[in-house]
Amino acid sequence: MNISALADELQRARQAAVCLPLPTATHAGFTLEQGYAVADEIRRRRIKAGERPCGYKIGFTNRGIWPKYGVHAPIWAPVWDSTLALLEGVEATLSLAGLVQPRLEPEIVFCFARSPRAGMSEAELVACIEWVAHGIEVVQTHFDAWRFQAPDTVADFGLHGRLLVGPQAPIVLFDAPGAELARLGLQLIRDGVEVDRGEGNAVLDGPLNALRLWVDAMAVQPQQWPIGPGDVVTTGTLTDAWPLQPGQSWQTHLSDTRLSGLRLWVVE
Repeated sequence: MNISALADELQRARQAAVCLPLPTATHAGFTLEQGYAVADEIRRRRIKAGERPCGYKIGFTNRGIWPKYGVHAPIWAPVWDSTLALLEGVEATLSLAGLVQPRLEPEIVFCFARSPRAGMSEAELVACIEWVAHGIEVVQTHFDAWRFQAPDTVADFGLHGRLLVGPQAPIVLFDAPGAELARLGLQLIRDGVEVDRGEGNAVLDGPLNALRLWVDAMAVQPQQWPIGPGDVVTTGTLTDAWPLQPGQSWQTHLSDTRLSGLRLWVVE
């Protein structure tokens, strides 16, 4: 298949905010490896166009949503200076302009102080982290009705739309961050009504473990995307992904007071 041509199609769909046919349906034998090759081509083009990669999103770490979406293993994709917002407080307004079928995912986010390496113990990995925060990833897809296969999602920008990150807690505030974040409880509220609850252990037994597994997976990825100081990494949704509509208000409450819940107003 033509990697460059498919990258063209996906970039046009993103710019026009429209859906397009599934690569797995239109390109016989489209594989996960080819999906990452498309993602790598798009990454190269976005950097050439002046965008700056700021870290990564890890998707499909929540095993509870695998059957619903038909993807049964984690994926990952870059996060950009054009998609990342480090909030000054706990409130934000989100415009849906340019997003296609957007959904909300409450997550735990880390920032690296030093580059990690594959095979690290949990303690060694923690020593590479500067801070942890609660964030909201806005995911989207350019495939109709959120129906796809894993290679499609990788090529489709990893389903990444936006990442809003709340107040940052230095990792040193946590005595045992792996266990403490795995026990974290989260309440998701829409327009004043609870719609979902989640726990940290939903994402591959905890956000820190999800991060560790991802670092190991990145080390063997053929594209060799770097992980460096200052990179922000969001580790997957603690709940289902919830559709966003203009006029909604969303709020999260967390069981650990070291991490701040967020409030989000959605506009067109």
